[in-house]
Amino acid sequence: MASSQSLKLPSLNNAEIPVHVIHTEENQIQKPAVDELDYSQRGQWLRAAVLGANDGLVSVASLMMGVSSVKEDVKAVIVVGFAGLVAGACSMAIGEFVSVYTQRDVEIAQMKREKRKGSSKSDENDEKLPNPVQAALASALAFAIGAVVPLLAAAFIRQHKVRMAVVVAVASVALVVFGVVGALLGGTPMVKSSARVLVGGWMAMGTTFGLTKLIGSDHGMQF
Repeated sequence: MASSQSLKLPSLNNAEIPVHVIHTEENQIQKPAVDELDYSQRGQWLRAAVLGANDGLVSVASLMMGVSSVKEDVKAVIVVGFAGLVAGACSMAIGEFVSVYTQRDVEIAQMKREKRKGSSKSDENDEKLPNPVQAALASALAFAIGAVVPLLAAAFIRQHKVRMAVVVAVASVALVVFGVVGALLGGTPMVKSSARVLVGGWMAMGTTFGLTKLIGSDHGMQF
């Protein structure tokens, strides 16, 4: 609604001249603030990417540390690590495909129920259906990227103890980087996210190394 306000201005003969200033709704409307970035929209692909990269790095690094605890041959360590990369990437792809396809089936069933009720929301949700093939490929690629880091770190080092130290150091740096990237993309605290990822990776590598060495020593297994 428009509102008016009277102002009195002096004239040449010192007489006051009333001036009406009209305030309309357009003058009073403020520009809406820019909405903050909705990080929840990134949830699906961000979860798959971060989970895949972390799994690849931690799984392969832990496998290599476990084998290194009972065998010093660099070829055996690299072969086991590569096998872990291939198996893990396939497992991640299949698991993500099945999971996303199940979610897609549930959403399609819900859309059909809404369409029978005459709801117009079903047409709007067609473009929002998840793509299981895309999710599977993204998970496999992310796993492979994470898994190749410890493989490259150990491939050219012949000394056994130096190789293990380099694998742990490189894996630790990569875990921190993954934690920082995930925090930046997800809008979460960087220090907390990086520390959580780093400690989890250390626990996995240490547990695999210790248990593998314990089993190999107790049973006198020859590798």
